Amino acid sequence: MVKVDGNGGDSSLIQVRDLDKTYRRGGEEIHVLQGLNLDVSKGEFVAFMGPSGSGKTTLLNLLGGLDVPTRGSITVAGDEITHMSAGKLTEWRARHVGFIFQMYNLIPVLTAFQNVELPLLLTKLSKAERRAHVETALSIVGLADRMQHFPRQLSGGQEQRVTIARAIVSDPTFLLCDEPTGDLDRKSADEVMALIQELVSEHHKTVLMVTHDPLVASRAHTTLHLDKGLLVEAGSSPQTVSAGGVA
Repeated sequence: MVKVDGNGGDSSLIQVRDLDKTYRRGGEEIHVLQGLNLDVSKGEFVAFMGPSGSGKTTLLNLLGGLDVPTRGSITVAGDEITHMSAGKLTEWRARHVGFIFQMYNLIPVLTAFQNVELPLLLTKLSKAERRAHVETALSIVGLADRMQHFPRQLSGGQEQRVTIARAIVSDPTFLLCDEPTGDLDRKSADEVMALIQELVSEHHKTVLMVTHDPLVASRAHTTLHLDKGLLVEAGSSPQTVSAGGVA
């Protein structure tokens, strides 16, 4: 269950409390997120929508430990991440977060197998264990027969599936997707979204996704809108969550 009023209880996988994010631009203070509360249960698929500059990507970066809030707290599976040191936060991200971006960020001189293996090189897994993890991840995304292909030998949709395999290879606690279909045609986008839905329904992954596409958002369990200081669930009244400023 997704709650935007901070009353989700201790059982929520992700708990956001009174989250503020402020940037300084010259002499101006830009309040991106103000007093944001959110609870997300394990296995939920949440889409965030809103106009450019509404704070969607900022929220994802905070949830993934890529940025730190000005005020408030973020707790994931019992770990309060907002006051972790940079080193601890790096370790936490590697264990708990899988990232899927609009741009695939694949290394062109590495094969699909090698790209997916990258997150595992920092672990204590043996070479055989890494191979087993990579083969499983690529099988899940339907690319078991493309392991030795380089990115240039793959279609855009296949490249994004390699990205998804890389995101899930370490079995993270949750996935953060920032416009995962933004660079794809409709057919490829539908295939990628079907795969993400499968990760939720069959592999019980928790997914938080930013998108501008209503058709993509409709695949999620819940759609939340960020705009002009409010976080609103589709079909509900404004809640005590605010955002505004820059994405």
